[in-house]
Amino acid sequence: RSVTCWGIDVSQMPVAEGKSVQQTVELLTKKLEMLGAEKQGTFCVDCETYHTAASTLGSQGQAGKLMYVMHNSEYPLSCFALFENGPCLIADTNFDVLMVKLKGFFQSAKASKIETRGTRYQYCDFLVKVGTVTMGPSARGISVEVEYGPCVVASDCWSLLLEFLQSFLGSHTPGAPTVFGNRHDAVYGPADTMVQYMELFNKVRKQQQVPVAGIR
Repeated sequence: RSVTCWGIDVSQMPVAEGKSVQQTVELLTKKLEMLGAEKQGTFCVDCETYHTAASTLGSQGQAGKLMYVMHNSEYPLSCFALFENGPCLIADTNFDVLMVKLKGFFQSAKASKIETRGTRYQYCDFLVKVGTVTMGPSARGISVEVEYGPCVVASDCWSLLLEFLQSFLGSHTPGAPTVFGNRHDAVYGPADTMVQYMELFNKVRKQQQVPVAGIR
């Protein structure tokens, strides 16, 4: 396990002025390569949204719950199920089959799949993943994840992470992720990373109709 922090205040990286999403990704990866980072394969994180089936809500006007079923190529044998402001369940990959059997309770939201994929870079003890966030055929934003391998407690290495982020993100360096909350001294785990991706994906979904601010 290691501490992972990414995004711009848990949001997508702004697209550079006059550039496309892909061109901005290329600018970021070139900065990393100029620092001396080396390519270490690819990564992918995906998310599909399920909502509570109407038949389970009764007639009391209850609000349905959303559940996010996610996968991360860093954990190929695991599947993550998250509720907003709720627990994160870590199961094996057969959980996807179970969701099919639970269609009477949870139904897949139409056109809800969102993912980010891109290149992994190693720089000393840092692992950096720069990805293009897509919904269907459309690029919606950019994700940046940075992992510091030697440390498992967020508060022990946040200043070091911040300094490294500033070296290639400049003024777009994020603040501390909301997932840290009041648990700065807690051991960081994979679920903490998936919560951040869930928040990022939800923000991208909400902003998909809004022009993205440019880097100046």
